[in-house]
Amino acid sequence: MEIDKFKIRYKTKIIEINNVKKLSNIGKITGLMFKSKKTANLLFEFKKDVRISIHSFFVFFPFLAIWLDKDNAFLEYKLVTSFTPSIIPKNKFRKLLEVPLNNKNMEIISLFVGRKHLNIKSSIN
Repeated sequence: MEIDKFKIRYKTKIIEINNVKKLSNIGKITGLMFKSKKTANLLFEFKKDVRISIHSFFVFFPFLAIWLDKDNAFLEYKLVTSFTPSIIPKNKFRKLLEVPLNNKNMEIISLFVGRKHLNIKSSIN
């Protein structure tokens, strides 16, 4: 299911993220695997708070993982590179947003990571 404008509470701001696809249970298995970096931002929602690990096997581009609570409040983020075997958040979460590093997502990525910390030419283009 496509979500037109997904809203995150980050510090004192409300951030709108475009082009978000809510995943089915089957979609949660593959996530960004075998997709291009131009794919939609992916939203994983869980029925209860969880603390599960993710990986980036067969994801051929970096992405930003953003963990959220049940009210879409920001908990933490991690910049994930290809073929990382295990990424575990510090806290339990209810939602996970995977944001591919691409030009469409530059504003949201730079908000969390900061432009100076990104190798923009190799990661984004």
